[in-house]
Amino acid sequence: MPLGTADAPTRRTEEPMSWRMPSETAPHERTWMAFPVADNVADETPGGVERTFAAWAAVANTIAEFEPVSILVDPSELENARRLLDPAVEIVECPVDEFWMRDHGPTFVVDDERPGVLGAVDWTFNGWGAPEWARWEKSAEHARFVADRVGAELVSSALVNEGGGIHVDGEGTVLLTETVQLDPRRNPYADKRRVEAEMARTIGATKAIWLPRGLTRDYDELGTNGHVDIVATLTSPGQVLVHSQRNPEHPDFEVSREIVALLAGSTDAAGRTLEVTELPAPSVIRDDEGFVDYSYVNHLVVNGGVIACGFGDDEADAAAREILEAAYPGRRAVTVDARQIFAGGGGIHCITQQQPVVG
Repeated sequence: MPLGTADAPTRRTEEPMSWRMPSETAPHERTWMAFPVADNVADETPGGVERTFAAWAAVANTIAEFEPVSILVDPSELENARRLLDPAVEIVECPVDEFWMRDHGPTFVVDDERPGVLGAVDWTFNGWGAPEWARWEKSAEHARFVADRVGAELVSSALVNEGGGIHVDGEGTVLLTETVQLDPRRNPYADKRRVEAEMARTIGATKAIWLPRGLTRDYDELGTNGHVDIVATLTSPGQVLVHSQRNPEHPDFEVSREIVALLAGSTDAAGRTLEVTELPAPSVIRDDEGFVDYSYVNHLVVNGGVIACGFGDDEADAAAREILEAAYPGRRAVTVDARQIFAGGGGIHCITQQQPVVG
């Protein structure tokens, strides 16, 4: 159903269907985002709000060079959004508090038994484990709002999960992190078996590969407790791209080595041993808050391109583009400065959510 059918009722799925989350490399209908709201921006330094607005707008405007972009904008920020966003970016008025769309928005799925049907998984969202600082009541409604707008069938889930906590190959393999889905602040009664059963029901994952943890900075106050989308991603069936911290002074030096070794010994849903490609971190290892989690893994694949995080390190940024273009043949990698986004707790992948083409 084309965008703009806001009056179309959401169809709620009552019985399990053959849902499957496509790979991010599958053709996109569009990318969804949410524009920041000033009173919920983490950067309280002078100019922090404007820098945050500009960072989100730069990502949206760059994506719009490759595919349609729709961005949810709170009524309080319509003027700022119109000022900063390219006219090609569709502004959709909607209440917003949190604006990390990957996590509180829908995870789109398709049904291979019903061509042309789009599903939208509505994970339970509690602000990454209900920390005191998080405000998520408005944004927890975004999955249903977007599903209504695009005429997707709503796939409800009682699992507390975020889109940044999963990566798939589109053929049954999912990457998970033990400190996310098994986080007692999220799912106090969950175990791996229950999580894997829910992944099979909602996104069609038949093989889960569990990472023991995420990057060090991601366990700070504003972190997600180990989202996988800053650590590793399945670029194609049997191929995995992994963050590699090469500086032994950084605690992620050992973390990334452990994860590389684990993935190199893992098999996917088809029984293939994963081929691991390491994606080196930029040279900077600290900011004013401590060790950074700057990662080129946190990119977004779009139609014909890759939106890559940039960190002001020209040599490392360029090397990352080369690796990304090799991992995604036929796509052009474009760098967008992501330091302001990372200062808030995530990267480009964290603030975007792809809607696949169905048909």
